[in-house]
Amino acid sequence: MYLRITKAKTKADGLVEYLQLCQNYYDKETKRSKTTVVYNFGRKDAVDISAIKQLVSNLASYIAKETKEVLPQLFAGDADLHTTFLGSVSLGGTWLLDQMWKRLGIAKALKSVLKDRNYSIPLERLIFSMVANRALAPSSKLHLEHWVAHEVYIEDLDSVDSQNLYRAMDFLQEHSDVLQKTIFHAVADLFNLEVDLLFIDTTTTYFEIEGEDADYSETDDAGTESVHLGYRRRSKHGKDNHPELAQVVICFAVTRTGIPVKCWSWPGNTSDKAIVEEIKKDLNLWDRGRTIYVEDTGFNSEKNRRILRGAGDHYIIGEKLRLGRYADAHEALSKRGKFTQLENGLEIKDMLLDTDSTICRRFILIRNPDEAKRDKLKRDDIVAEAERRIEALKQEQQNQHTKRTCALRSHAVFGKYIKQSKTGKLSIDKMKIRKEEQFDGKYLISTSDLKLSSEEVVMGYKQLANIERVFRDMKHLIDIRPVYHRKEQRIKSHILLCWLAMLMIRIAEQESHLTWFQMKKVFNKLHLGTLKTPQGTVRQTSEITGDMNKLFNALQIDTPNKVMHIET
Repeated sequence: MYLRITKAKTKADGLVEYLQLCQNYYDKETKRSKTTVVYNFGRKDAVDISAIKQLVSNLASYIAKETKEVLPQLFAGDADLHTTFLGSVSLGGTWLLDQMWKRLGIAKALKSVLKDRNYSIPLERLIFSMVANRALAPSSKLHLEHWVAHEVYIEDLDSVDSQNLYRAMDFLQEHSDVLQKTIFHAVADLFNLEVDLLFIDTTTTYFEIEGEDADYSETDDAGTESVHLGYRRRSKHGKDNHPELAQVVICFAVTRTGIPVKCWSWPGNTSDKAIVEEIKKDLNLWDRGRTIYVEDTGFNSEKNRRILRGAGDHYIIGEKLRLGRYADAHEALSKRGKFTQLENGLEIKDMLLDTDSTICRRFILIRNPDEAKRDKLKRDDIVAEAERRIEALKQEQQNQHTKRTCALRSHAVFGKYIKQSKTGKLSIDKMKIRKEEQFDGKYLISTSDLKLSSEEVVMGYKQLANIERVFRDMKHLIDIRPVYHRKEQRIKSHILLCWLAMLMIRIAEQESHLTWFQMKKVFNKLHLGTLKTPQGTVRQTSEITGDMNKLFNALQIDTPNKVMHIET
């Protein structure tokens, strides 16, 4: 379909030009291409431009909704005999994420920051492509060039360049605080997130570099020299079983429904006190109400508890049972009282210690009967194996003090249930077994909130497992590790990209009641194929199945049009 200008002579005005909307079609009888006038706009000098714009808008809307009326024109006559299938790319994953990206307000937040900047590259689209790549097929920035150009369809982005991707990463990190706050409020309002209970925990990841970054200095345009600390490659024994590699500490704030609403990152040797201080300072600027922070035993210290109680907030925190220097834990264990059984089978004992102090600490001892049985069975197996090894040593060595005796006595698993006499004889430590029995199935938590019910405190702490699942998925689903970036802002930005991918995945899982793995089985079947005919080129989607419709409806996003692009 095209516009044609025809000329005709009139007695009054001489040569006059007329504007027509025409269409070519194939005539089977004459076996020739013919032209028909679809609409006559009249004289060119008298055309109403606003009316034409309205017509164009209406036609575009009509084509989008009624593609069945358009396709026969492209495949008219014997054109199907000359149709060439040029290939297809994956559409389902990028389409779903792009619609979620817009619905969550992330695209709007980025564009609001970009409105005063005159970038010549589509930064918002570049950032989305990196986030989608993390969620669907994690790869390097160099491979992402091929992924965007040949494997998937991303609206308004036909190709990317790795250098532009790095520029987009720098922009993301530069405005991370504003963007995270904007995204937090947009998501909280859209899904009515309850942020009165936030789960805080940390994990680590490692970097494939040699050694640690030394401090370095650089000079800016004004000639001022500034010193920078080697940012996050300070070695620390992390949770990835790679103590030889440099580490970075990553922290998330997760809601009770498992949605990560904010992330942080620090060098591997950052202290827990510094981490808690920055978390509290950042979240205090987010216009929230009273919040209860739920944290694991790793953050439990007097200084951290004092920080968490600032600005009228409270904490629920895990306590260590087996370390002798924690007098409060031993006092809670030895305090008399009956256990109360909850509906879920857990048994709890609520205790208030330090009642004379200005800052009371409330302890809750929890006993899980099923876990207590598992602990006993596990210990019985360990003790039985320890006895077998002791007997084997007696038969072989005849009371001689050997290396094998020392190895068994210092064994990480069996050694704690074995004692050694003055003569060097090994035997089972029954006193140690009796002491361990009192810990079977038990764990201790404390809180500064005296108004919450015991059950609410216990259930709040048990939900800390939600953040552990976020960490597992960050490492295994979207491959946050290993990291090869060297610059500070790139390392931070890499973690932000992974957080954005995790945010969309979690919300999609919550709304669809499916895992990300189950969703991928559904949307991976949706492709975008390119067909070439004598009349033009069409980019058409594959069939949208009932499962796809059900998934898109659950996520409140539109299904893609049957025809995505037509070129005549």
